[in-house]
Amino acid sequence: MLQKYNILGMTCSGCQKKISEKLNSVNGISADVNLETSSVEITSDAEINLNELNKALSEIGNYKLEDPNKPENTFVKPQDRVSPSSVYYCPMECEGDKVYFQQGKRCPDCNMYLVPIEEKLAKDPDHKPTYSSTNLPENFKDHIGSFYCPMFCEGDKVYEEKTDCPVCHMHLEEITEDLVKNSTSHSHHHHHDYHAHQQYEAPKVTDDMAGKYYCPMFCEGDKTYDSNVGCPVCGMDLVKYPEKGEEETDDTYLILKRKFIISLAFTIPVFILSMGGMLIDFPFSHKLQGILELILTIPVLFYSGWFIMKRGWVSFKTWNLNMFSLIALGVAAAFIFSIVALAFPDLLPHEVRGHNQKEPLYFEAVSVIMTLVILGQLMEALAHKKTGNAIKELMNLSPDEANVMVNNEEKRVPLSEVKIGDVLKVKPGEKIPVDGKIIEGNSVVDESMITGEPIPVEKNIDDQVTSGTINGNQVFLMKAEKVGDETLLSKIIKMVNDASRSRAPIQKLTDKVAKVFVPTVILVAVLTFILWQFFGPEGQKTLFAFINAVAVLIVACPCALGLATPMSLMVGIGKGAKNGILIKNAEALELMHKVNVLITDKTGTLTEGKPSLEHIETINNSSENLILKLAYSLNQNSEHPLSSAVIKKAKADHISAEKVEKFENISGKGVKGIINGKTVYLGNENLLVSNGIQIPESLKLKAKEVQSKAHTLSYIAQENEALGFVSFSDKIKESSRKAVQHLMNEGIEVIMMTGDNENTAKAVADELGIKNYKASCLPEDKLNEVKKLQEQGKIVAMTGDGINDSPALAQSNVGIAMGTGTDVAIETAEITLLKGDILGIAKAKILSEKLLRNIKENLFFAFIYNVLGIPVAAGLLYPFFGILLSPMIAAAAMSLSSLSVILNSLRLNSVDLEIK
Repeated sequence: MLQKYNILGMTCSGCQKKISEKLNSVNGISADVNLETSSVEITSDAEINLNELNKALSEIGNYKLEDPNKPENTFVKPQDRVSPSSVYYCPMECEGDKVYFQQGKRCPDCNMYLVPIEEKLAKDPDHKPTYSSTNLPENFKDHIGSFYCPMFCEGDKVYEEKTDCPVCHMHLEEITEDLVKNSTSHSHHHHHDYHAHQQYEAPKVTDDMAGKYYCPMFCEGDKTYDSNVGCPVCGMDLVKYPEKGEEETDDTYLILKRKFIISLAFTIPVFILSMGGMLIDFPFSHKLQGILELILTIPVLFYSGWFIMKRGWVSFKTWNLNMFSLIALGVAAAFIFSIVALAFPDLLPHEVRGHNQKEPLYFEAVSVIMTLVILGQLMEALAHKKTGNAIKELMNLSPDEANVMVNNEEKRVPLSEVKIGDVLKVKPGEKIPVDGKIIEGNSVVDESMITGEPIPVEKNIDDQVTSGTINGNQVFLMKAEKVGDETLLSKIIKMVNDASRSRAPIQKLTDKVAKVFVPTVILVAVLTFILWQFFGPEGQKTLFAFINAVAVLIVACPCALGLATPMSLMVGIGKGAKNGILIKNAEALELMHKVNVLITDKTGTLTEGKPSLEHIETINNSSENLILKLAYSLNQNSEHPLSSAVIKKAKADHISAEKVEKFENISGKGVKGIINGKTVYLGNENLLVSNGIQIPESLKLKAKEVQSKAHTLSYIAQENEALGFVSFSDKIKESSRKAVQHLMNEGIEVIMMTGDNENTAKAVADELGIKNYKASCLPEDKLNEVKKLQEQGKIVAMTGDGINDSPALAQSNVGIAMGTGTDVAIETAEITLLKGDILGIAKAKILSEKLLRNIKENLFFAFIYNVLGIPVAAGLLYPFFGILLSPMIAAAAMSLSSLSVILNSLRLNSVDLEIK
């Protein structure tokens, strides 16, 4: 029976794929879905039950089959929906229960299409206005006055300008004081719970979603679209999943870079005008000089540095004092004082005048402070680069297409069209497209990107194979069992994505200092004003009180504060790079000194990550050279992964190969060939037994002893006589024992977690003195162990080199990747050891400790000159020497603090990172 139906709700190829898969999964149904005509042809031997099919479709989204002879209402986009009562509302409830009377319009706040009020009443007949609780990101309280995307498309990222979200194009909204306050109580704002939204930021990302679009409201679940046509349900702009190889741009860094260049361009002439006037006489009046400085300072303050002033203002409103509080307070005081001095110079007493009794102007202080703070922010942005490329690298692991067998014919199809139950052909060297099991043939499969283990695994009929792994030298047929987001690779992608978004930011040391320093400065300024009111010169008490109170605020502003941390970080990052430690996330370097647990992978981290020939066992008067020569000769023609280890060993020992005739690769057993007229065998025990060759008990006992040390071995025989065996292992790196011992002596608990078997894990752990180890670990096991330790209050560092390590690397407080490992691990981690040497972890810890000490020293230098200047500004020296704060004293404090911070930061270059 053949029947054609219309499909309601199908808008793209993503819908087509889901509908096709669902209908074809119904027993006895064969469906051919046509996207262009929005129809489907269904073939069935039995009578077609339309209700049954629609019930199945309802499980995957808002889809429905319609009998063309009995048409129903078609799917209507929100902008086309008409309200009988002509009343519409925003589905986000941006303004509570506010309604509109224009059909087809978008909400002025969130840009979503308005929908008929009847839809809301139909869903909730007893609807009463209610307000939802809001749970916003923690960092929002430090960015009041900035803007954010209400859909959190880029997580907790904030923007300095009110534009549209670069991802979903919704209008950005301002982070207000009320919004932050209400986030901990009740809010009448419309925003989603941030943490609830985060888990849906990129739902179940799979390789077939690359380049596709999705609705950030997930109106139709995980449904994807081929282009940004707008969500047919809510009308919002769709969000694009990254394509393979697609590059991202860091808007924050680019904006700061532009602002810094502009700020520097205007600051240099201001500085020359101000400082140069103390050395030479300009051919124009001091007042004109002041006006020029003011004009040049305006773009620095009100364009480039305005975001700093806004942050400072908001910090006072919320009393969340930080570095910007201090900067904004000092800059505002200096700028206002300079304007007053320029406009009303006669008000100022001669004690506060500068060179040649000129009125004091601090425009250069405003410009220089702003420029240095922006430079610090720019350096931080550079040191805190995104690590989102890890997701792209993971998506690139799976192939774009697969070979599907249809009626015994091979058909090349996009990976998105592969369905559960399809029979796929996998050719030599190809990546396995989906998870499944082998139903015909055999091969060796390189699973190192999933398990981390270097020796490829032999696969036979009924053995499981995993997407993203690489087939060896044989062809086999497999049956697809898990496709799309159900594959192991897709689950790893999701784990990395979720873990990377769950880390909390570290509170900056400068902000901790500012919380104490700012109230102290304000208190001193108030006391200064009060004391001068009582003890100031008669007739000028209020004037002197005001001038000196403002002077306290001016000199207390440490211009080098914005450089203290970024300068140390940049020098520290450079020092690390010279020692093979690549630091991508500056916070990780700050945190490294607190680490008290290190979870380490085995393969490629503690060991070399590749098999090497470790032992040759001989019997019956055979020599090691003979066995190596025969093994080398046979392995010249072999594609077995262990053959390269034999060849490398033979060449190192200057052994030459013999000519091999009638070479044969015996799948699952080994190889054989004729050398000098004699048949030689190289392989496992089954190879010898199947050819009638007896293995002496003494050789078997020796083999068991070697295997207990985590060695893989191959027997070698000539004619009917066993000659011995060669054994292979993943050799422990020479530096591993020294590094592990040093870390344990430093009080760090070292835990080894490996995907390898118990025997191998125990052998390596025993040799390195590691007491805690776990074998046969899956990616989620490592991830869960990190989470468990973090819940116990531990600061966890994770080191690894494989894709299987990437979820745990993303979740850990400090992720450390081996530079010799996979791109995914390197992209996921904050620190990469370029030499692939675990000794680098010990060096990174030393560097972290030195760095933190250097930052504290920088903060001391950033404050000390200003602290010493405060008594002068308050007028403490006036009764004795008649001295008040002058521009020269302020300039000296600024120059000395900046120079001290820079020189002290450069001392990090002389730090000795060698492990004794």
